Amino acid sequence: MQQTENLNVVAFDLMPSPAEVQARCPLTERAAQTVLQGRRSLEAILDGRDRRLFVVVGPCSIHDPVAGMDYARRLRALAEEVSESLVLVMRVYFEKPRTSLGWKGFINDPHMDDSFRVDEGMERARRFLLDVNELGLPCGTEALDPIAPQYYGDLIAWTAIGARTSESQTHREMSSGLSTPVGFKNGTDGDVDAAVNAILSAGGAHAFLGINGQGRTAIVRTRGNRYGHVVLRGGGGRPNFDTVSISLTEQALRKARLPLNVVVDCSHANSWKKPELQPLVMRDVVHQVREGNRSVVGMMVESFLEQGSQPVPADLSTLRYGLSVTDACVGWDTTVEMLRAAHQVLREVLPQRQRP
Repeated sequence: MQQTENLNVVAFDLMPSPAEVQARCPLTERAAQTVLQGRRSLEAILDGRDRRLFVVVGPCSIHDPVAGMDYARRLRALAEEVSESLVLVMRVYFEKPRTSLGWKGFINDPHMDDSFRVDEGMERARRFLLDVNELGLPCGTEALDPIAPQYYGDLIAWTAIGARTSESQTHREMSSGLSTPVGFKNGTDGDVDAAVNAILSAGGAHAFLGINGQGRTAIVRTRGNRYGHVVLRGGGGRPNFDTVSISLTEQALRKARLPLNVVVDCSHANSWKKPELQPLVMRDVVHQVREGNRSVVGMMVESFLEQGSQPVPADLSTLRYGLSVTDACVGWDTTVEMLRAAHQVLREVLPQRQRP
């Protein structure tokens, strides 16, 4: 009999089950409290019960856990300082969608040498999330691989579905079962309808193929996630954080009979991927809230210890500490200035703000 399958597969390497990885890096009481409190705060903001805004802020991607924890400790202290008006969630991204080829993130290739030790990357990623949550700082991430949340979803407070996957049936079904609020980004062409339809889809019950904690194939049955919301990240060659774009997004949400919850990504196409423009985007959005906007509930910022980015070098010993290897980020000092400035403005206006 001639072979008809796996013609392009080189090997099937065994992967430890979610339960095995969780047993090696077990959830602690302190981390669980951080996760649950983070989720409750975000849900209260999305429900309109908490007038604060949330900000998902951190590196474009995690490649160096040491620098990542250095950043997390600084952010934890800043979160306390601005907590009256802002709920800070650390951006902890381990998976990177690529337009063609390139480093696909810490889980896929933790050694950044094309050895693709996914088993090691997954365990180290879970350990990093555990350490950040132990600090009392909630984490947000992008759900790219539909199996990955089984390994570390218990350590996540907020989830993003990216511009390339908001239209994906697989990711909409997965989102319907996630335990976190989920932000759906508009498409890379700037289309908001894809995100609105994703919210509607994820809000309903689904049944789909996945794995359980023991790593066995299972039919996953979900009840639906009512905390989906739109993330505006620009696209199609233009930003969409301006008042007109946000008003049009509100109209689309209203037409779909969805809550008017909008998050603005200060990076990506909204800043033409230029980190020096991210503070201008945040300032504009905060100004809109001060002038009466009622739908903006949060923002996203790509931020690391140093401003800019660097390519992954052949000699990894030459990597610069605290500098992104994917999208360019604002540096730490700028991050502090941005969040303190937003806090100063918002603390005066949020007590009187009325949500729709």
